[in-house]
Amino acid sequence: MMHELLISTGIVALAEMGDKTQLLALLLSTQFRRPVPVILGMLVATLVNHAFAGAVGAWVAGIISPDILRWVLGGSFLAMAIWTLIPDKLDEDAPQSNQLGVFTATLVAFFLAEMGDKTQLATVALAAEYHSLVWVVAGTTLGMMIANVPVVLLGEWIVQRIPVRKIHFVCALLFAILGLVILLDVGHLTG
Repeated sequence: MMHELLISTGIVALAEMGDKTQLLALLLSTQFRRPVPVILGMLVATLVNHAFAGAVGAWVAGIISPDILRWVLGGSFLAMAIWTLIPDKLDEDAPQSNQLGVFTATLVAFFLAEMGDKTQLATVALAAEYHSLVWVVAGTTLGMMIANVPVVLLGEWIVQRIPVRKIHFVCALLFAILGLVILLDVGHLTG
């Protein structure tokens, strides 16, 4: 349990650095200047999104043979390693209406921004790998909050001091190592 939680937390916290949802957290914090409803909106959106992604991962793990799943998961982690090296930019069409209220605007914007994002896909892969929906979703959600809450609270000050390119490299390296470990079946991680 603790292993799944810690790995999921670490992978997503690193993957989130410089990600479009982190940029969205910065945008929402500077636009609304109300950190509590922004943080709560991020939390609820992430829980819902990652619970869905984790359920997909668990479902996939149940219908694909362990050998094929190992190749799919290993390849997915290697693809995420490459994807991590490509910095995200915030989409212009993210909902930003004050009429929705801070919490609702954050919830909708975060949920939509996270669809198809590398952290959502990492959640699918981690849930398929570990067969532990609750701990993976808890870990990936915790990782998102670890990466994004400081951005909401400290805004531009912290973003200007984080070496995002170096963090992307470390995260890409971690994804590549996990992909190779899964492909090579080191330590029999897949069963």
